[in-house]
Amino acid sequence: MTTPKIWHIEEVRNAKSLNEENTDFDLEIKHPDFGWIPYTLNPDDPDGSISNEELLSMMGSNYAQYVPPTSEEIITRQTAAVRFQRDMLLKMHVDPIVSNNLRWNDMTDSQRTEWTDYRTALLDITDQSGFPQNVTWPTVPEGYGLR
Repeated sequence: MTTPKIWHIEEVRNAKSLNEENTDFDLEIKHPDFGWIPYTLNPDDPDGSISNEELLSMMGSNYAQYVPPTSEEIITRQTAAVRFQRDMLLKMHVDPIVSNNLRWNDMTDSQRTEWTDYRTALLDITDQSGFPQNVTWPTVPEGYGLR
């Protein structure tokens, strides 16, 4: 087992607090091999190749204060998250069934209708009245081909 390399960072810039507690930060570090690169400092990060304590010491109080997201920013993030989850469900559950002619043709009319309805319900998530804060996810049809 090899010991991971420890990178010694000598400069930081453009630090910005990501939370009210000022424990997480986005910043740029001057990496000895890669030059200036973005870095997110999180105290729970298990990777010890860069010392967060050294970075915090270099930053001191020289960082932009946390600014809570606006309601619009929160909605935008929630919308993106729900659409991402929907797209993953389509990719993981629906696409392997409906794009496989052998599976599709092996199904009964009732099973095909269930999968068609499930796909449509996923695509219509954005039309729900509570979207994106309150989404009712459709139920995946019983087990045809899913493992």
